[in-house]
Amino acid sequence: RRGLYGGVVGYLDFAGNADFAIAIRTALMRAGTAYVQAGGGVVADSNGPYEYTESANKAKAVLSAIAAAETLSAP
Repeated sequence: RRGLYGGVVGYLDFAGNADFAIAIRTALMRAGTAYVQAGGGVVADSNGPYEYTESANKAKAVLSAIAAAETLSAP
């Protein structure tokens, strides 16, 4: 099941403004466990090993953000 990954995140307002992005780096926290997904667009001339490394680096960035957040104390 894909969950949040690959979905659209964004907003519309009453002034006609809108901003959307495709969620290709996500983390879902459930019962103290982080479920992290990351990826990108693969096209005909993509380099498989490079795409894999890029996706792993994106996931590491999400994991680093979670680790940093865990060091914060609640107000």
